[in-house]
Amino acid sequence: IRKVHKLKVRQPLAQVLVPVLQENVREQIRRVEDLIKSEVNVKLVNYLDDASGVLSKKVKPNFKALGPKFGKDMKVVAEAITGMSSEDLAAIESAGSAKIQGFEIALADIEILTEDMPGYLTASEGGLTIALDNTLTPELVREGNAREFVNRIQNLRKDSGFDVTDKINIQVQRSDEEWTASLNEFKAYISQEVQALSLEWVDSASTEITFEESNLFVNVTVA
Repeated sequence: IRKVHKLKVRQPLAQVLVPVLQENVREQIRRVEDLIKSEVNVKLVNYLDDASGVLSKKVKPNFKALGPKFGKDMKVVAEAITGMSSEDLAAIESAGSAKIQGFEIALADIEILTEDMPGYLTASEGGLTIALDNTLTPELVREGNAREFVNRIQNLRKDSGFDVTDKINIQVQRSDEEWTASLNEFKAYISQEVQALSLEWVDSASTEITFEESNLFVNVTVA
């Protein structure tokens, strides 16, 4: 989802919603929840018993599976699948199969298509659907700026030939309100990540570091 919609990996997002109808699947995901949050840079993993408020789902027949399984009844089964209710779909997703108009319909017999709801981006694969909250609050934007700043300073350390154990001092040329707020709020995080003993604002700095929509000037020296 991030790649398709060009959401920067260092931009934190509020949450990913995971509709799960099977308790064993919920438990499997919960066991690696912290890893998921870290790897995909989201604040929360929230589980939904009912996806109707976030996901709009449509079902269509999987004709490759229906043909060998139902033979001459394929057309009737396909019509039954097309006319399935949301309750029918939930039953199949929960139990793996359900009886629809006298036919045992399995998850492999159908294709589930999802549509994005306002404020969320969705994707389905292997029977699992997720919805990523792509609403960026000012707080999330400031944290994203701080993470991008850390990345640029780390690159600058490397390009300058600093040793990995070197402590540094950072001076940043005064900038717009958003950058000022971002660096001030996350000063401790930034300092820890780049091993900075100080991070201060100055009237002038000489080294330009660039971002997608802006740039900053800094001085970075070994402490």
